[in-house]
Amino acid sequence: MTNPQIDYAAMAAQWRAERETTLKASRTELLAQLRALGISEVTAEYEGYGDSGNVEDVTVQPAEIQLPEPLATEVGDFAWSLAYHHHPGFENNEGGYGTLTWDITADSVTLDHADRYVECSHSYDEGL
Repeated sequence: MTNPQIDYAAMAAQWRAERETTLKASRTELLAQLRALGISEVTAEYEGYGDSGNVEDVTVQPAEIQLPEPLATEVGDFAWSLAYHHHPGFENNEGGYGTLTWDITADSVTLDHADRYVECSHSYDEGL
């Protein structure tokens, strides 16, 4: 009985390409909806740690425009997915957090992301 070799690098590349396709489609759809509402900028704050996380806040400019709740959820999901695409696993252990800023007019996204980590310095001295 032989085990076929699994090409994990190829699988990862395929998953990455699939995510990019999904993100591109979501971005195009959301962009049209946000522009139709007259929104010029979207900001989404996200945070993850301990194997979970979520988008904390989604705001838009101009501030007087109210983002419908279903659209706010979709924008939050897009922000989380884009952050995860560029920083996979950031929700693990001490986690990570960031801000996605989307200039709707120019269709330009800025992702300001930080990863948390624990640093440990250990020494052991015997028979000094």
